[in-house]
Amino acid sequence: MSIQAGTHQIGPSNGSLKIKTGREGAAAKAGHDLVLEAKTWDGTVEIGDDASVKLTVDPSSIEVESGTGGAKPLGDKDKADIKKSMADKILGGSQISFESSDVKVDNGSMNVSGNLSVAGSSNSITMPLTVADDGTVSGSVTLSQSDYGIKQFKALMGALKVKDSVEVQLEAKLPTG
Repeated sequence: MSIQAGTHQIGPSNGSLKIKTGREGAAAKAGHDLVLEAKTWDGTVEIGDDASVKLTVDPSSIEVESGTGGAKPLGDKDKADIKKSMADKILGGSQISFESSDVKVDNGSMNVSGNLSVAGSSNSITMPLTVADDGTVSGSVTLSQSDYGIKQFKALMGALKVKDSVEVQLEAKLPTG
């Protein structure tokens, strides 16, 4: 089954946008691998002769969904501190945006290339997506924070760091037809 031609809106009502982080350094056991979720985001997917994808994310809406590992469980105060650090020191107030330059749609897959802007810096990325029979489009891409001028978060005098690479996962349900 293929995705219905036309313009489709995506966002938290019919999808999810998550970021997975890891940890490294001599004190990595003290930290947590995080799953972050954007709560405020929207996008437009155009399927047809001029296929395109546009997406915007409010960086202040990114929250800690879960954390694994660590010397102790991740508490509500920890989650609030992480959210504040992301907003104040890591992502800043610049809206995160993506605009495609090329979209290839094939039965069962999409390949989306374009420009991603994060924290005031932009780079080209390509994200392969799979299309399920029910119209669910999903995929992930690994990004390097340093490519966007983002310095790795450090704690314990640099003995604990968030890995430079993060995985961004997108899933959205589009109408089939």
